Amino acid sequence: MRGAVRPRVAVLISGRGSNLGALIAAARDPAYPAELALVLSNRADAAGLERAREAGIPTAVVESRPFGRDRAGFEAAMGERLAGAGIDLIALAGFLRVLTEGFVTAWSGQMLNIHPSLLPAFPGLDTHARAIAAGVRLHGCTVHFVTPGVDEGPIIAQAAVPVLPGDDEDALAARVLAQEHRLYPAALAWAASGLARLEGGRVAIGAPMAAGALANPLPGPLLGSAALPTEMP
Repeated sequence: MRGAVRPRVAVLISGRGSNLGALIAAARDPAYPAELALVLSNRADAAGLERAREAGIPTAVVESRPFGRDRAGFEAAMGERLAGAGIDLIALAGFLRVLTEGFVTAWSGQMLNIHPSLLPAFPGLDTHARAIAAGVRLHGCTVHFVTPGVDEGPIIAQAAVPVLPGDDEDALAARVLAQEHRLYPAALAWAASGLARLEGGRVAIGAPMAAGALANPLPGPLLGSAALPTEMP
């Protein structure tokens, strides 16, 4: 990462950019320790691109479809856009492409993802339906550094929600999404400020950890609008 005071972040999206909206809101705070410098999509019709433009954030499109199975070519084109924007960190926010080992390794410790489950439980797709089917009592979301294994990266932070009697997939998804919108800006702030970093395949947190049941491992107060209470509601 370059020695910038506010690391430059690229948010990669494929769709509506729900978590992008939460990151944009957090980054409006002058105290937020990262700058959203680029929103890049592999789909020209991604609704999140317009959200970024309305916020005054530069956008780029690298269509994945024309590359077919040439994943390396697609990622090379994407890498040119990232390099041109001077990007320090990448935040995946609904980016529906599996990245190659080469690309992931090049951004080791500098690329984050948010996943709608309490990893390592329920990696992959359809997490909410699978959680209900499994009968778990807690579900949630995870922010982790990206590694070549899908949804296997070292965990930075998690937020838990109860699975309530009568929940269907939509109800549980909405409850988890509300926590995603709180957790991702906080975790990105920690990574940008160096308080969460990858060391020896694990995440080192450079601050006292919160304690107690259902505690978010990112204790408040956190920088600017990314502050989170230590106990989840």
